[in-house]
Amino acid sequence: MDEKQYLRDLAQRQAELAAHPDNAALAQAWYDHNSLRGQRPMVVFEEETCKQEFFQLQCEDPLARYVEGQLLQTIRAKELIGDDKVVPDFLRVPVQIESQFFGVERHRTVAAEGLGYHDEPVLVNLEEDLSKLRPSEFHYNKAATERLENFAGDILGDVLPLRRVNELNQWHFAPTQHVVNLMGMENLFLAMFDAPEALHRLMAFLVEDMKRLLRWEEQEGLLFANAGNDYMGSGSYCFNRELPASGPVVSTQTWGHSNSQESVGISPEQYAEFVFPYIQEIAREFGLFYYGCCEPVDPIWDDCLSKLPNLRKVSISAWCDEEKMAERLSKAPVIYSRKPSPNFLGVDHVLDEEAFRAYIKRTIDLTRGCHVEIIFRDIYTLHGNPDKARRAVEIVRSLL
Repeated sequence: MDEKQYLRDLAQRQAELAAHPDNAALAQAWYDHNSLRGQRPMVVFEEETCKQEFFQLQCEDPLARYVEGQLLQTIRAKELIGDDKVVPDFLRVPVQIESQFFGVERHRTVAAEGLGYHDEPVLVNLEEDLSKLRPSEFHYNKAATERLENFAGDILGDVLPLRRVNELNQWHFAPTQHVVNLMGMENLFLAMFDAPEALHRLMAFLVEDMKRLLRWEEQEGLLFANAGNDYMGSGSYCFNRELPASGPVVSTQTWGHSNSQESVGISPEQYAEFVFPYIQEIAREFGLFYYGCCEPVDPIWDDCLSKLPNLRKVSISAWCDEEKMAERLSKAPVIYSRKPSPNFLGVDHVLDEEAFRAYIKRTIDLTRGCHVEIIFRDIYTLHGNPDKARRAVEIVRSLL
């Protein structure tokens, strides 16, 4: 196979999809939606975790496979799913940022299927081991970034322009995830009782380290405007006219995302004491903020999350009290970012359309007074039936 011609053909197909008038209309719908002026809920099916059921790679060269994967994922999602993701008129080139985060080596064992993992705790006795941590040192691997950029540019740059993106920032600013990676979930929970002051010092250290990353990215020119067709984490997109669309930026001119899935097992009072002050500090570093992923936010909305002044989206997971959050967000300038249960699509070969329709209809009925987006994610298999994705999107739209 002529890999170069194959990639050019794929790039040409993406460029055609991007130039279609319907694509521009979708982009405008996202701009309106994220500015709280949208006319309808936006619908996204995030295929990243089940993309193997939509396409198989054919290229042999590693760089070619990366470019092929990005192109095919975009094209197949549009052709086979038809949700509200906007086809980019560019190819993303992620800048390669490297670091031994927090100055320690971590040892991770990954399950055979690649989903589950176990980290050996670096911090066993928090009060004694906290001194092991050091401020992270960051390195921009310019050579690796330019290698991909030059490879893709030489083959398809005249068909599809390239754009550098910073993918690290999409998920990095979640402090409790780092805590669990460093010390384990059980140790985290015990530390709230056994070593509360040390835990506060750890959280403060992590947040300061995150700030240092942002300052370093600003100085190195590695923090990019993300007010267009940019992924923001947790399944949503950044289209926005309140923040700069291009040029050198500082973090307060960008979208930020954080979550605390790891604190789902603690009380709202513990969250308010040990987690929220640090989420607040992170949120201040960004212009607009998106909070949450799979954790339920209803227990911590009134006393915590509602106080974030730049909060624009909050994740309403399958474990959230939809009714309570619909009532709260009907009175707030915050988007109800609904994450339906993945079980409807990820468990059986055939979609139970009647049950699925009733489930989605409840969300639609509850949120008539809210700004809503519906994002399907964390679906790891479609059991060989990728048509379920398109059908799910069609059912949602039929209820809007």
